[in-house]
Order: sequence, then C-alpha cells, then structure tokens
Amino acid sequence: MSGGRPPAVAAPSPAEELEFDLGTLRIAAKGWGEHDATPLLALHGWLDNAASFDRLAPLLPHLRLVALDMPGHGLSSHRPAGCRSHIWDDLPELLQCADQLGWQRFHLLGHSRGAGIATLLAAAVPERVISLTLIENFLPGTTEDAAAPAQLTAALHDEALLPGKKKPIYRSVAEAVEARTRIIGEISLEAAELLTARGLMQVEGGYSWRADPRLRLASMVKLTPAQARAFAAAVAAPTLLILAQGGRFDRMAELDQQLDAFRRLELHRLAGNHHLHLERQAPEVAALLADFIQRHPGDG
Repeated sequence: MSGGRPPAVAAPSPAEELEFDLGTLRIAAKGWGEHDATPLLALHGWLDNAASFDRLAPLLPHLRLVALDMPGHGLSSHRPAGCRSHIWDDLPELLQCADQLGWQRFHLLGHSRGAGIATLLAAAVPERVISLTLIENFLPGTTEDAAAPAQLTAALHDEALLPGKKKPIYRSVAEAVEARTRIIGEISLEAAELLTARGLMQVEGGYSWRADPRLRLASMVKLTPAQARAFAAAVAAPTLLILAQGGRFDRMAELDQQLDAFRRLELHRLAGNHHLHLERQAPEVAALLADFIQRHPGDG
C-alpha cells in the first residue's frame, strides 16, 4: 500500500451484497475491495446499517472492507421472539461472520454503538483483532452501581409498552429521509438518503423502518464505569479514535480518565458531525484509517 491521502470521492461506488447464514439469524452485509486484500470488519451505529460506510469504503481500495447490517438493522433478520438486543449479544454473530469470511485475524472498525461493540470484541478476543478504529464512541454506555435498579425498572417499563407501540409510517421516501436527519444528532440530507435507502421498507399506507423495535428498548443491565474501563484496558490492539470537534465528547468531563484506560491509543479530532465518516469529512477519515492500518499491519 502506498502512503499519502486517498483521493476524494463524492459518490459511493457499487458494493457486493453478502449474506451470512447463522442458523437463527441471517446477517446481510456489503463488501468492497478484493477478496484477498487486507481484511477490515466494519460495524455501524444504532439504527443505522451497512450503508453507513458507503462513502468511506471506496476511499480504501487497498482493503477488503465488509460492513455488516447488525442483527435487527438494515437487511439483516431480527432476533427470534423473546430475545433482547444487548450489545454483547452481537459478539458471537460477529465472530461467526468473520469465520465464514475465513478471517482468523482482521482489522476492526466501529462507529457509535458499533464502536462500543468493537471495543468489547477487541478486549474479549485480542488474538483476532489486529487493529481497532473507533469513530465517535469508544465504550458502551455505563450505569453507576446505585442506578442499576432504576435501569432495570426502565427496561421492564419499555418491555411492557412495546406491544402497543407502532412504527411511524411516512407517505413518501423523501418524508422518511427528512425524518432520518433528526433521529440521532445532526446528519446531512445526502447522508440520510444513503442510510434510508437500506433501512426503509414499503408498508400499507407508505414506508416504515426495517429496524427491530426492540432496539429502542432500554437495556436491562449496563456495565459500570469500572467494568467499562476494564474492557478498555484489556484491548491489546493499537487503537485509533476519531472524534468530531464540538461533539458530545468535547463536553465529557471524564473523557481523559476513560481514554487513559486504553493501552495504545491515538486520538484525532475532525470538524464535523456524529456521522463524519459518511459526510464531507470521509476523505480525512479514510486518510487517518489508511495510514493507521499501514503502520499496524499485524500478520493479517
């Protein structure tokens, strides 16, 4: 791989549609690059899908980037009835997908919720993760010890109300795209169009989201801050963290304390919003990621 900045690409390039049969789950994914290129597994954020990497992947032609639709997201199936969607529930499926790809070791990329999951995976199976890149998050959400009962109460309340809740129905795709710009922080109309195209389905009366409604339920249990730090400390892989300037982490008083738990961390801040890898900052993100992987090739 040659050094330097990847060229700017304004529009997403075609991707290969992939599917993994995990028995009770069918996981959809998008793949870019040659099959024998350096492997990079990409995990999207909450209520997003594999299209989250549509602008980034074409800027990394030297990699085999596979972006999953996490369970209950995008074109992947929902978990069976009676199952929840705690972030650690995704870890076995991620490893099964990597196994089916033939990837014993791979580089790992996560955005937002996917970044929290990526940290857990890198900590739990350090022998499989060559490098870890995190965008706009680095640890799962936590709960203080004393707040654990209230967390469980909120989850049970959400569970009881779920049967009576209905997904919103939009009269047009354009209306859904506009709504998507307001769901999770600031996101441009162009970025929302990419996510919506993969996350929307036609229903009676218009269009609605494919995502599993259980993804919106409060978690029954969360890690404590000390437990989250223990996972960060267990990450053996070199770690690249990319944060948006002026984002929520700039206002996080304990940020330095949490980041100190990582053993091998590089931090970069870029101007942009929560989805900066899907916005005009994608070339800057790609340049950082390309250089990072080049410097940490492992034996993958």
